[in-house]
Amino acid sequence: MNLPNRITLARICLIPVMMIFLLVDFDFYPAPIVWNDFVLPYNQLIAALIFILAASTDGIDGYLARKNNMVTNLGKLLDPLADKLLVAAILISLVEMGKCESWIAVVIISREFAVTGLRQIALLEGSVVAAGQSGKIKTVIQIVAIVALLINNFPFVFLGIPFDIIAIWAAAMITIYSGIEYFVQNRHLLKGTGA
Repeated sequence: MNLPNRITLARICLIPVMMIFLLVDFDFYPAPIVWNDFVLPYNQLIAALIFILAASTDGIDGYLARKNNMVTNLGKLLDPLADKLLVAAILISLVEMGKCESWIAVVIISREFAVTGLRQIALLEGSVVAAGQSGKIKTVIQIVAIVALLINNFPFVFLGIPFDIIAIWAAAMITIYSGIEYFVQNRHLLKGTGA
């Protein structure tokens, strides 16, 4: 259990904390942030900050593992699992809150787990499916879109720009594209499985 793996586990542990702030109705929450017609409950702001913290650890654990030669099989399993759990948990929560279309959540979550499965097949065959450029862009757009939804489209709401909706649609589109790209580029792995 090295440092990168502990960081990954910390990311997983932050998920239920984030969901508690999003979905549990506490009476002792302070009054929401209000500015003209804009309203942002503190619990959403706290959940957004937790999400940003958890998402930022994704690059940190991988960087430390590679830099210090601490890559382990446990880390190879936990890291993508933690990423997928984080994204799935927040998207399901956003659907529950009425902030995200359910089909978008299904598309994104399905792609995440399908690519994780492909990576596990690659690991069993002794190869690694590296993150492509579209996959990295997808991750950034997903994070931006989720944060925008969590903070109720601040500050774009004051400009009349539905940035949060545009961003989550963009996230869905790039997610579909990058998923197709992963499977096309690595179709040779599927041939060996009988699929």
